[in-house]
Amino acid sequence: MANYYPPVSFHFMVEVLGLSANRHDVRFTEVSGLAVDLETEEVVEGGENRFVQKYPVRAKYPELVLKRGLLADSAIIAWVRSCIEDFRIEPKNIVVMLLNEEHQPLVTWHLVNAYPTKWSVSDLNASSNTVTIESMQFFYQYFTVQYP
Repeated sequence: MANYYPPVSFHFMVEVLGLSANRHDVRFTEVSGLAVDLETEEVVEGGENRFVQKYPVRAKYPELVLKRGLLADSAIIAWVRSCIEDFRIEPKNIVVMLLNEEHQPLVTWHLVNAYPTKWSVSDLNASSNTVTIESMQFFYQYFTVQYP
């Protein structure tokens, strides 16, 4: 039996499909929001007081958050600004790929019909020597997961 080592979480790439992004546009320091919850509805059954029935309703996805060092020339930021500032909402699919040691996709999340809901920049502080981080938040309808 071969040894199994879990994949590292720091080797990944993010693409917004339909944008002509430069090679730096796919590099992020943090991705969060790849999760799904099953919402349920509680129904009290008449005459039965010992428990409550719980029925599945729908899947619920949190918003995707991407963080990286501030990038001045970015197709992603141009799209974010167009959606938020000009209110020209153009949903796009986003692909998040966890990469193996050969830089090939190990796990791929396909986020469907995403659009930005927030953009922020980290606090500017003259007494610290940290990188300026920009954070982008996206709504998406759902995702699918693909393994090689």
